[in-house]
Amino acid sequence: MDNLTHSLVGWALAETGLKNRTRKGLGACVLAANMPDIDVFFGWVPWAPLAMHRGFTHGLVGGVLVMPLMLAGLLWLLDRWQGARGRISDGAPPMRFGWLVTLCYVGALTHPLLDLQNVYAVQLMSPLSDRWFHTDGLFIVSPWLLAFLGLGIWMAWRKGKGAPAIAALVAAFAFILTNIGISRMAGDALRMSTPYPVPDRVFASPEPLFFWRREMLWRQDGLIGRAQYDPLRSLATVHDHQPLLADRMADQLVRRAAIATHDVRDFLAWSQMPFAMIERRKCAVTVTFGDARFAAPSMRENFNVSAMIALNAAECAATSATR
Repeated sequence: MDNLTHSLVGWALAETGLKNRTRKGLGACVLAANMPDIDVFFGWVPWAPLAMHRGFTHGLVGGVLVMPLMLAGLLWLLDRWQGARGRISDGAPPMRFGWLVTLCYVGALTHPLLDLQNVYAVQLMSPLSDRWFHTDGLFIVSPWLLAFLGLGIWMAWRKGKGAPAIAALVAAFAFILTNIGISRMAGDALRMSTPYPVPDRVFASPEPLFFWRREMLWRQDGLIGRAQYDPLRSLATVHDHQPLLADRMADQLVRRAAIATHDVRDFLAWSQMPFAMIERRKCAVTVTFGDARFAAPSMRENFNVSAMIALNAAECAATSATR
């Protein structure tokens, strides 16, 4: 999810009354809710689980068990530094380190749970496993979720009571559960629709405004399919099937390109619905890898990587003969 949504979730938690449990309570909730995204600054490190966005820092080990305690320690040191310089107001609540740690853990837990809801997915078990998990419950920026949370925070701040923030969090939770249910229905409808696919991978991507609609994306036997699902149109079938496209990942030239460069290997470790496009020249081939989840023209340029491989003499001759 976007960082505004993460921040509002942490802020809403704080407005339920948790921010008054200890000094730095609001900061703990909001910072912890965003903390796992620190991995965007570590793409250069040689350790793949940390270099991978939504890997180690988003998993149950790094993001939920280890990092909250580190954040609590930093906030405690900041509080000590401010106290030594007389920069803490007389009306501030006392510093309770136990509560500070608790709020950091609560805020941090919300981050992978939210990121779990969209098709970008998250490696919950990193570094123990590189498996990706997703529920397809939300678009990556949900205006509905922003509205629930923003209204609840504003009313809680205006009334000085935690009830509106609690109501906003409950509404957000119910909204997410409803959308997860719609995505499950969409997956079932796909399998019940002609030609009755038996896919090995399915994504049901919600729309941002018309949240009940789904763009269906699936893979079966090296073919990638797309369709639409709208429960207001039909609960049990999908519609607007597009022609199946070969992902070409089994092509021998593509296999060679898949291990040709570090960038390609990293991309394919992240991609969950990869496909390849092959551009042949006289004695070389350029293979461009994309991810079908992000193949729309507006996103395609940011979600692909290419590799050029040289052909041997026999391959070069064969390529020339077919031109």
